[in-house]
Amino acid sequence: MNLQNQTLSNDRLRRITLVNSVIGISIAGISTRVFMISVPTLATALDTDMLGISWALIIYQMAGIGLGVVCGRLGDIYGHHILYGCGMATMAVGSLLCGLSQNVLQLILFRFVQGVGGAMIQSSGRTLAFRAMPQGSEGRAQGLMAMSHQFGFFVGPPLGGFIIDWIHWRGIFFLLFLPSLVGIALSTITGRAVASPAARTRSIDWRGALLFLGLSILVTMLLDQKIAQVMGTGSQTLLALAFVGMLWSFIAQEKKIQSPMIDLSFFSVPAFGFGSLGLLMCCITQGLTTFVTPFYLQDVLKLSPSFIGLIFLAPSLLSMVLSPVSGALTDRIGARFLLILGVLVLMAAFLIGANLHADSHWILSAILLALTGIGSALFNTPSQAVMVSSLPKEHWGIAIGLINGIFGLGHMLGISLSGIFLTLAFRFYSGDPGTTPDPGDTQVFAASMNVTYLFALGLSVIPLLTSIKMKKISPAA
Repeated sequence: MNLQNQTLSNDRLRRITLVNSVIGISIAGISTRVFMISVPTLATALDTDMLGISWALIIYQMAGIGLGVVCGRLGDIYGHHILYGCGMATMAVGSLLCGLSQNVLQLILFRFVQGVGGAMIQSSGRTLAFRAMPQGSEGRAQGLMAMSHQFGFFVGPPLGGFIIDWIHWRGIFFLLFLPSLVGIALSTITGRAVASPAARTRSIDWRGALLFLGLSILVTMLLDQKIAQVMGTGSQTLLALAFVGMLWSFIAQEKKIQSPMIDLSFFSVPAFGFGSLGLLMCCITQGLTTFVTPFYLQDVLKLSPSFIGLIFLAPSLLSMVLSPVSGALTDRIGARFLLILGVLVLMAAFLIGANLHADSHWILSAILLALTGIGSALFNTPSQAVMVSSLPKEHWGIAIGLINGIFGLGHMLGISLSGIFLTLAFRFYSGDPGTTPDPGDTQVFAASMNVTYLFALGLSVIPLLTSIKMKKISPAA
């Protein structure tokens, strides 16, 4: 038994490890949602537009996508305690620098630093939690981590709204500094995990990691409207060709190397393959809708940031409460029923969004967000628990890294696609082919937002079908 397993077998250190994982995942949730609620204020403060500030969201997701798998691999080899502590330190530095940003370019750069820390925390924190729980409790472990993440979502919006209204927008970044220091201290207490000699002999596919990061960057550039406006059609065509070439190189690299960064055979496992596709599509739909909603609430319905923060409590609270329940039910009855029910609830939320108007009551948006929280809890927890438990334990770190990458890629693509559909619809309804989305034109913006929700509704059919394909697969199997 290696030192990491010996450490986790100790009850006291196992509890500290779980507490530390909860803190880290909560910080990751706060850093995501507190920023989401502040994007209209940040766009004004840093003198940029809606598409420009979206890159501060996208770059954070990009770091998680491109580096999540690498972090999972490094954790499997060198120990997840080490990587987790480094992630907390990186998050602390990145948060401090974001709070000191003077323009949108600096904010984008420092948000990438935050994203690197988030990738380390998400991959290693979740893996440590899974290994600290008894065998057969994968659903509960994922439920605990989902609850922690949703706790960050829960406290982020009202806390962010209060700080913006009463202190300063820079404070939303400074509030993440101290909890990160606590995480570093707890990581020191639990000790550095030392991998077994067999694990240390495994090599890291750095070329595959760089190709994967390059693919993440290229797909983002292809979908981002602001880059498309600057580069023009010809350059976009070259980017598309570069993406195809890099994708071919990545697949060839992963097939020929003995120890690939991403073992493509993982996706031949039905639970992991179907789960990956369903999770990706589900995250895209949520990214499509969550980016545009704060603009609708603040600039169309004229609600204050503080009140918007209170509205955003609904999905976070419901998801936080239901995620552990969903995890426990997954261990008991399997994942299929919960997955199907979760998608249906999300589809109901998107149907409401497709029928919102410029003069709709804010309670409809609150119901929409509440249904989103319920659907996410019912779908995400069993989906990720089944995917992780379908692979051998020695691959759990990289499996969680892949899941985090899928989660981040889905939300990043959702944000980018939201910009595309919102722009195309806004130009159609306004009759101006060169305009960009402007929430100030409330009627046109609301109609354009409806198109985004309709697309999310249609896309939800894919995770519904993959959920049906899951049959009665459960983590215990």
